[in-house]
Amino acid sequence: MTVVAVLGGPGAPGATSSALALLLSWPLRPGRRVLLVECDPDGGAVLAGALEGRVEAVYGLRNLAVADRRGLLAETLWEQLLDVSPQGTGERLLLPGLTDPAQAPGLAYTWEPLVEALHALEPQGYDVLLDLGRSGANGPMAVLPRRADVVAATVRTTLRGLSAARPRIAALREDLDTHGTGSDGLGLLLVAEGPYPEGEVSRQFRLPVLGALAHAPRTARVLSDGGDTTDRRFIRSELMRTARTAADRIQDLATARRRRLGGPQQQQPQLRPQQQPQQPQLQQQPQPQPQLPPQVPVQVQVQAPQPAPPFAAGPVNGQPQPQQQPQQPYPPQQFQPQPQQPGPVGGGQFTGEWPVRAEAPQISYAAPAPYIAPPAVPQPPVPAPFPGQAGPEGSDGEEVWRAR
Repeated sequence: MTVVAVLGGPGAPGATSSALALLLSWPLRPGRRVLLVECDPDGGAVLAGALEGRVEAVYGLRNLAVADRRGLLAETLWEQLLDVSPQGTGERLLLPGLTDPAQAPGLAYTWEPLVEALHALEPQGYDVLLDLGRSGANGPMAVLPRRADVVAATVRTTLRGLSAARPRIAALREDLDTHGTGSDGLGLLLVAEGPYPEGEVSRQFRLPVLGALAHAPRTARVLSDGGDTTDRRFIRSELMRTARTAADRIQDLATARRRRLGGPQQQQPQLRPQQQPQQPQLQQQPQPQPQLPPQVPVQVQVQAPQPAPPFAAGPVNGQPQPQQQPQQPYPPQQFQPQPQQPGPVGGGQFTGEWPVRAEAPQISYAAPAPYIAPPAVPQPPVPAPFPGQAGPEGSDGEEVWRAR
């Protein structure tokens, strides 16, 4: 999962149009989805702009503030999403923003739970784009860029755009280093309107360039004011091609940053190979064990199995059975048959054959203990019947009495 925060600045650099371009050009593998959340505190612009007012303003971010107070933020989040996929496949979703800037203070305590809910979408295969607008990185909303994997600052390559973005990006870099996970995920998303090249801008800001979107006002007007996003000319336009390139770079940066942040956790398995060389000291102790195998055959030869003497069960067919004396080193043992009780076993004498059918022993059972009835428990008196109903003497009363 990748969480990307798109940040604007003074002079309307086009953060919302850039975020929409990334939403429509984001590469998706089978089973993956991408979600755009309008977090601009100045109000959302997609419902009245790209969607041309075709959807009523009943869905959006403002409904999450009330749901968060009721503890239903995660459930309500799914109810506010809109499908903006060109084919209606549900792969590209939108969470509309505020309809009035006065609603922003009511979300002061909702931004952090919202980030947690968005990160919880990772098992479902979601990538999240956050449109922070011009002032979405300050105040209570500062938690959004701090918890994002990549922060893309939209800047126009004009002198006015670059000079206005320099102090804001410097403050954002310091905030990410102090309160976030580092400024290594901060990059520039340029709008190639001015004469300054990418390399020069990257050296001056000391930040990587995540992408350079083509300055195409006619194509960008489809994203800002509405149009046909399924048109082949729009899909193959230079703006959308550069947006796809920027999306690939953003994903590569997010993947590399996650590996770098997960590096200290992956160093733990490296300590185990260092402890394994200490195990040969334990293997030196069982060196005398190889001396045991030569002793085992000696004991086996000494204690070689000898033929056991036959079991003298008694006379067989009236002739006595000879007994063989055991060989060394065992002392001679004599086996004498136990006297058999005479009984009707097949009507003849015991021949010494095994097994012998034995009669079932007779087991005597003691008389059971006398039954002691439990003491009678007094029952509460039966209430008087209601007027107009029969008492317990009648047929109905017997059923009531039996039920009680």
